[in-house]
Amino acid sequence: MLSEKSVQLGTARSVIRELFEYGKMRAAVVGAENVFDFSIGNPSVQPPAEVNAEAIRLLAESDPVAMHGYTSAQGDPVARQMIADSLNRRFSAGAAPEDLYISTGAAGALCGCLHGLACQGDEFVVFAPYFPEYKVFIEKTGAAMRLIPPDTKGFQIDFEALAAALNPHTKAVLVNSPNNPSGAVYSEETVRRLSALLLERSKEYGHPIYIISDEPYREIVYEGYSVPWIPAFYPYTLVCYSFSKSLSVPGERLGYVYVPKSANTEEPVYAAVAGASRALGYVSAPSLFQRVCARCADLTADISVYAENRRLLLEGLEKCGIECVEPGGTFYLFPRTIGNDLAFCEIAKSQDLLIVPGTGFGCPDHVRISYCVPTERILRALPAFARCAELARKG
Repeated sequence: MLSEKSVQLGTARSVIRELFEYGKMRAAVVGAENVFDFSIGNPSVQPPAEVNAEAIRLLAESDPVAMHGYTSAQGDPVARQMIADSLNRRFSAGAAPEDLYISTGAAGALCGCLHGLACQGDEFVVFAPYFPEYKVFIEKTGAAMRLIPPDTKGFQIDFEALAAALNPHTKAVLVNSPNNPSGAVYSEETVRRLSALLLERSKEYGHPIYIISDEPYREIVYEGYSVPWIPAFYPYTLVCYSFSKSLSVPGERLGYVYVPKSANTEEPVYAAVAGASRALGYVSAPSLFQRVCARCADLTADISVYAENRRLLLEGLEKCGIECVEPGGTFYLFPRTIGNDLAFCEIAKSQDLLIVPGTGFGCPDHVRISYCVPTERILRALPAFARCAELARKG
């Protein structure tokens, strides 16, 4: 007898992965140059030169046994100190090594936080549009996901809906800014309003409502936008981070949880995160890249390519009559579709244009376009977008 839920998750890939695999299959049939795959958020720019240089230096100069051996469960102490120093330089965070748990990417960070916080009957609030794995991660804890409908005018927070959803069972609110899939960056005003509301309700309910801030795109932000450092506004914040996007090293699976001292005062939150990570098997993250990423923590890959891709797509979609809220960060666009998003994506698929329906992100009648691709692909795909718009209007 097997877990039916696990079998289901293991046999049915996410729609993003399904499209990615379909794209590879179509490329084998019609040629890769004729498939316009915008399905997956796999960084296309090179890591900063320092990343490879640091990896080579460490391998050449260090004791191989030590370099490839286990670190402490929560991460190498020197690496945690370097990451804390980086946070302090950039955000005046007051971070110390004992506040950090180095994880296997943002997924490991999120699962450690969710399982560490969750108790029977708890709810975690998520804002649409949202990364679909949130639902999988939350439900695995035994808690429930409470979904807040999207504010499609600017993809900020619908505070009326949030206020109505909060209740004594609310354990935490998940914040993802810059957001996957919309690219929206929460303004300082939004963060201040959220903080004030959660402090008020925490006092009313007699227990902290935590913010879990999922920040893998923190450094991928464009001119005119800035990402507020949420722990500066709200004490009960847990920061989940990944170096995958900022350093263009997604395959190395390296991230961390930062538990500020202010979040660790009323309850032993750090111990809960560490214990949950232990129970899930997320201990001693890849040792070489703990050191590499920690030494490169202040760096960001060259995002000028993403900025140009963003500009080209926004202009191209506007010419097609497709509406899109300008994204402040990430490498995603989330335009409104002409008609139903599922039907629109099928039309796009007929043109070998692979984009992801918004229904899977909790926001129908939108699509996610991942533009972390070679600029040449965007230039060649613009006519396909125009054909899709025309076909969708014809019905």
